Amino acid sequence: MAAYLISDVTVKDAAAFETYRTRAAASIAHYGGRYLVRGGPIETLEGRWNPRTIIVVEFADLERARAWYRSPEYAEALAVRDRALSRNLVLVDGIGAS
Repeated sequence: MAAYLISDVTVKDAAAFETYRTRAAASIAHYGGRYLVRGGPIETLEGRWNPRTIIVVEFADLERARAWYRSPEYAEALAVRDRALSRNLVLVDGIGAS
């Protein structure tokens, strides 16, 4: 069953963010992930949550998403993360076919 990473990102340093984004994208592809949402306009319909940038990545399952997050490939992106951005990141399990 698919699993989804949902990230609410605030860019702190544009140059570092570009490095992070390039490295993260390569590592996501390496682990079979695919972007479903990568920025774009956001319209708040309810509540007080006002994110600037939302990113959603789909992986085949929770295990594959966790393997990516702990991977040496993604560690290269994490090396610049704190300079590049601040974020909230969650991993959620999808639903199976009914």
